[in-house]
Amino acid sequence: MATTKKTTPTKKKQELTQESVMTMYMEYVLEQGKRPASVFKFCKDHGIEEGAFYNFFGSFQGIRETIWVAFFDNTIAVLHKNKEYAIYPNREKMLSFFYTFFEVLTANRSYVLFALLEQKDSLKSLGQLRDLRLRIRDYAKDLIEQANDEKSSRLTKNPVSVFSEGAWLQTLFLLKYWMDDNSARFEKTDVAIEKSVNAIFDVFNTTPLESVLDFGKFLFKENFSRSK
Repeated sequence: MATTKKTTPTKKKQELTQESVMTMYMEYVLEQGKRPASVFKFCKDHGIEEGAFYNFFGSFQGIRETIWVAFFDNTIAVLHKNKEYAIYPNREKMLSFFYTFFEVLTANRSYVLFALLEQKDSLKSLGQLRDLRLRIRDYAKDLIEQANDEKSSRLTKNPVSVFSEGAWLQTLFLLKYWMDDNSARFEKTDVAIEKSVNAIFDVFNTTPLESVLDFGKFLFKENFSRSK
């Protein structure tokens, strides 16, 4: 009696996507503690065609920049899952943005620290944040334009470019603060977010003194305690 050979189903090859390439890169640098030597070697190690890599990225720098944009896009997606977010005042929207953004970064903290501390030259490290800067500036620009539309006098309207650039500088400050934060659940970063957002919005509402002083005292206290 003839027997039929039992065949095991072949595993379907995972479709290559931009996200999967980013995941491969992030896992590689964390496991190896360094960047891949070349695109050729990276692709060979992961069993993918080099040409397929270039369908998504022109270089590793492109991956690094896109990862930061993905962090931003993930943040925005989470915010819009909350139906009440659309009716938040602008101050609450900015607070929600920073809280959520740093939750996303915390979920990827090992990679973020590697990416920003890998090079001794901090300016070179910041190059990967170029597209993130544009996204955050546009986000802040939309907030301030909405606020200006509600004001009848041109004299009370806030300068869009100043506000949007201020939001980016605030992001850099909070990023550095979060990187150095050793508190449980990064609670000190949450405090820094609240105080910095309140200070900036109060400046633009022309009632800055109390919040600015409060924020200044907070920074002084934190810097003093870290220098001990």
